[in-house]
Amino acid sequence: MRNQHTLSRQSGATLVVGLIMLVSITLLMISAFSLSGGNLKAVSNMQFRNEAIAAANMAIEQTININFVAIDPANYPETINIDIDQNNTIDYVVRVKVPLCIRATLAPSNPSALSGINSNVTNSSDYLTLWEIEATAQNQATGASVVAKQGISKQLTQSEYLLSAC
Repeated sequence: MRNQHTLSRQSGATLVVGLIMLVSITLLMISAFSLSGGNLKAVSNMQFRNEAIAAANMAIEQTININFVAIDPANYPETINIDIDQNNTIDYVVRVKVPLCIRATLAPSNPSALSGINSNVTNSSDYLTLWEIEATAQNQATGASVVAKQGISKQLTQSEYLLSAC
């Protein structure tokens, strides 16, 4: 009888140790799933952010190619639809603000084109202008939104400079 009682006590202790181990392994697995879910969210947020930056940069590149003399502020902010993954659906809507002239200075003359009496000319009639372009890209499906700014330098003739908003 005494052996049976001792055996019963040992199996009860083994059962308690087994339950403690089962609970600790369960808690370990739950925390592992929680951590992996958090990492997945962080990675997907970075992907959406990078896509939004790429969409804003694509819109800025389209804006850089416009004639800066013919900028009409009434046409801004301009909305440009971007299809990042090329599946014929609009992924990002990008709003581009009117390009802002930051600075304009007289351009130096081209020394290689000057000779003889014209070699001491220091200024030309062209202007070096610095413009800032700001674009806000937003994805309606994910809520990802980013603002990108880009500076661009353009050389304008004197007549273009006078017609521009600079």
